[in-house]
Amino acid sequence: MSTTAFSSLNLKSELISNIETLGYDAMTPIQQQSLPAILKGQDVIAQAQTGSGKTAAFSLGILQKLNVKQFRIQSLVLCPTRELADQVAIELRKLGRSIHNIKILSLCGGVPIGPQIGSLEHGAHIIVGTPGRLQDHLRKGTLNLEHVELLVLDEADRMLDMGFQDAMDAIIEHIPKNRQTLMFSATFTDEIQTIAERIQHEPIRVKVDSIHQQTTIHQYFYPVENHQHRKKALQLVLQHFEPQSSIIFCNTKIETQEIADHLQSLGFSTIALHGDLEQRERNQALIQFSNKSISMLVATDVAARGLDIDAVDAVINYEISRDPDAHIHRIGRTGRAGNKGIACSFLMEKEIYKFERLQQSLQQTFSMTPLPNEEVLHKKIFYPPMVSIQISGGKKHKLRAGDILGALTSDKKIDGISVGKINIFDNHSFVAVSHKIVKMALGKLQSGKMKGRSFQARLCR
Repeated sequence: MSTTAFSSLNLKSELISNIETLGYDAMTPIQQQSLPAILKGQDVIAQAQTGSGKTAAFSLGILQKLNVKQFRIQSLVLCPTRELADQVAIELRKLGRSIHNIKILSLCGGVPIGPQIGSLEHGAHIIVGTPGRLQDHLRKGTLNLEHVELLVLDEADRMLDMGFQDAMDAIIEHIPKNRQTLMFSATFTDEIQTIAERIQHEPIRVKVDSIHQQTTIHQYFYPVENHQHRKKALQLVLQHFEPQSSIIFCNTKIETQEIADHLQSLGFSTIALHGDLEQRERNQALIQFSNKSISMLVATDVAARGLDIDAVDAVINYEISRDPDAHIHRIGRTGRAGNKGIACSFLMEKEIYKFERLQQSLQQTFSMTPLPNEEVLHKKIFYPPMVSIQISGGKKHKLRAGDILGALTSDKKIDGISVGKINIFDNHSFVAVSHKIVKMALGKLQSGKMKGRSFQARLCR
């Protein structure tokens, strides 16, 4: 039996069967290195990038430990953002779907707390949440963590970056000391080491290199003279490569908005992602980017952490990160699943030390590349292939993706190829459609019916 097969682990038979039906053929490196220790009940601190399979690693540990007959909170997963918490909850439900009567609750900010209190009154086995909202529940006395046996800190470094240290400490105070604690982090800083020493017991240390093969990501490093030249360099690179989707990383929130505004003024399809956005705005921005309705996402490391976005063509470091591990995490957004990707970084002379530190950390030698010729500026600005339409109905109206697709394609004037991703939420939905048929699609949704009733529809701007 292969040591990379999930069947080689001491997992419950229903978990193994479900894993096989999901098509998980073999463990990723982080799963192979961490799962044996996790399943033995040992504390683990693991350094791994987004997309490495870490969520499945700790989720299987949680599900293996779960006693579904004991209807109380047995495991808690702490995440830095609502988006990551939602992804973790989805993965847990998917991996645990063969376990009957399992209840998993997501407790995050950005939504009313009342319904969460109601759900908690009915009990749960597993809680996935963000520090701020979990603290709210603890203050109100609506969350009882005295039976938690397994604690997971997912992307612990980002929680520290976002200022959640005190909240994390307060939450951990409510959890029994006799527990299993798992920490996952993309970087391993002194602060992470200090926390591990304080809250873990003889943890097993696991580190896996980036899952992306160097051959799948082509890195370019461009010299720039000053801030204004950096802006020009960004335009040159974008019009030279014309990536259908790209994430542009900035080091500050202010710069993020400035660069997004600058690119929009040039005619690029761009949106900024930062902490000042309301949750509704953030959700819509991410939907439009992931469904190819917006080409460029300008973000800080903190804002971009935990995003479930596939097939990013390019990553651009408007300013190179001070931390080599953060740089690796950034560029790991592209070149996934064997696809090719590019990563472009701009460097002023005073930032060369970051470049040298990165080469030393990666044990690779990179050369500086001349910027593209200014002739590329004469090219027509490229646009995203899709447009998003928001519909005023969702899960609470019993709407499903098939209903929306059927409403668009029923008379065969619109083919399925022209319809992209469909996202269904409680009270509204989004559908991406090709530019060529957007007027027809909007008209169909506004004048037609789904589930026997009419819904409002509008273009997302």
